[in-house]
Amino acid sequence: MDRVALHGLLAPDLVEAFAAAGVACSLPEARRLLAWGISQGRCDWDAMARPVRRPLRQAATALLDPALPEEVERVPDPVDGSLRFVFRFADGAVAEAVSIPLHKAGARSVCLSSQAGCAMGCAFCATGRLGLQRSLTAAEMVGCLVAVRSAAEAQGQRVTGVVFMGQGEPFHNYDAVIQAANVLSDPCGGRISNKAISISTVGLVAQIRRFTEEGHKFRLVISLTSAVEQRRRALLPVAGRIPLQDLAEAIAAYHHKSGRRVTVAWVLMGGVNTGEDEVEGLLRLLQDVPVRLNLIDVNDNRPGGFRRATDAERGHFRDRLRALESPVVRRYSVGSSQESACGMLATRHAQARGPMDG
Repeated sequence: MDRVALHGLLAPDLVEAFAAAGVACSLPEARRLLAWGISQGRCDWDAMARPVRRPLRQAATALLDPALPEEVERVPDPVDGSLRFVFRFADGAVAEAVSIPLHKAGARSVCLSSQAGCAMGCAFCATGRLGLQRSLTAAEMVGCLVAVRSAAEAQGQRVTGVVFMGQGEPFHNYDAVIQAANVLSDPCGGRISNKAISISTVGLVAQIRRFTEEGHKFRLVISLTSAVEQRRRALLPVAGRIPLQDLAEAIAAYHHKSGRRVTVAWVLMGGVNTGEDEVEGLLRLLQDVPVRLNLIDVNDNRPGGFRRATDAERGHFRDRLRALESPVVRRYSVGSSQESACGMLATRHAQARGPMDG
């Protein structure tokens, strides 16, 4: 009997997996198994609080693989309180997850990676310089969450939100990311409100339109970073091939169908994307769409790399953005004080390991 990764399943998937193995399982039984295995993080089926039939528990032991990714490094940041994990998967691929403290005491959000490495090649991103090794499965993404959640619970904390903003481009791994988000929001899975799950994209228009048509309730975040066509092409090479007007139309269509405000992420780079041309470009593109603009300081530890905007640059840019009549919030990239901001740790591990086989 081929084993199936537990953490990538919803109840109908589990019923189908059992059926393929010649085992009868009802939806209520599948829900109880998943609630025990994912919500409770347990795999001792005979100890279930609400047990299913003994033959089904035996089949679950044989069929379901509850393995979590191997934790190879854990780096706390004493400045911002974040806790960054590096996980290794069965084939040796590595990816990061980050536990981030929220304003509410004891509450945490987890930033998940969707790929090992990334194919987008964004000029300011450590993961982009690594290149794409492979996409993660839904089970691997959920497994990272379960492992991080366990560490949080051991400290009396709880995970109340998830953001797919770690390594990789989530919409380049669309089906697996949506499956993972569905498992994480399921009452028998991660039990996280779908409104507390955010999925970020650098602007893959076809997938944004698909996301819109499918009517998902998860939050959509567009990593824009430049509203000047040629500059965006240089900073985000793959996404930059998509005309900004096409992206703006996809964002507007999402808003009109969902009725929700769109979050736009903007990685601030001093002397690069804080000028009047960027403000004018944003006004042209988004003036008719309610947005929330998140300003994020760049993290680039390379000699001669991109520098952070000065307080004066940031302040002037933010003041000019008031013309959008939309919330503008400064977001902080966690882990920078320990040289463990997004992609740095996993890149080091991947480079030490060398190219993946095959």
